[in-house]
Amino acid sequence: MALKHAVLAALLDGECSGYELAKTFDIGVANFWHALPQQLYAELAKLEKDGLVAGRQVVQETRPNKRLFHVTEAGRAELESFAEAPVKASSIRDDLLVKVQNADRIGTAPVIEQLEQRAVAADAKIELLLKIQRKMRGEADEETYLLHGERIGAYLTCQRGLAFEQGHRDWCRRTATVLRQRSSARAGH
Repeated sequence: MALKHAVLAALLDGECSGYELAKTFDIGVANFWHALPQQLYAELAKLEKDGLVAGRQVVQETRPNKRLFHVTEAGRAELESFAEAPVKASSIRDDLLVKVQNADRIGTAPVIEQLEQRAVAADAKIELLLKIQRKMRGEADEETYLLHGERIGAYLTCQRGLAFEQGHRDWCRRTATVLRQRSSARAGH
C-alpha cells in the first residue's frame, strides 16, 4: 500500500485540512499506517497535482488561511482499483525484535527496559483505541454495532489495532520476564 491510498481513504470521511488529516492519522489510521505530518502535506500536494484530490482555499480572519481537500472521482476510482488488487502478506520490521533476538549475546538490561517501555506505550494506545471504539459505538453494544453501525471499516481496523497492541504488550511483558529470570538464574550460578 502506498501512502496515497491511506490518505485517500482518510479523506473519504469528508473534506479536511492537512492539519486535520494529520490528527486523523495520529488517532485512527496510525493503527495500520504511520506517517509524519510533513509526509502527509507532501502527499496531499502530489495527490492534488495528480488530480486524485482537489483543494480549496479557506480565508480565515483570526487565523492563517487554510486549504481543505476532498477526494475527486479519479481518487475514488484509484481507491476502488486499490481495493480490487491482491494483497501482499504483512511483515514485521521492528528494531526491538533484532535486539531481543540477540539479547543473550549483547546483554539483557537495556533490552528489558525497552520491552517494558513498549508495554507501557501499548497500554496507552489500548486505552486510546478503546476510547475511540466507545465513541464510535455510542450507546450500542459491540455486537449490535458490528451488525448495524455506521463506519464499520474504521471500527474493524480499530479492533485490529487493539488486538495488535494487546498482543504486543503481552509479548513484551512476557519476554521481559523471561529475560529477567534467565539473567537471575545465570547470576545465581
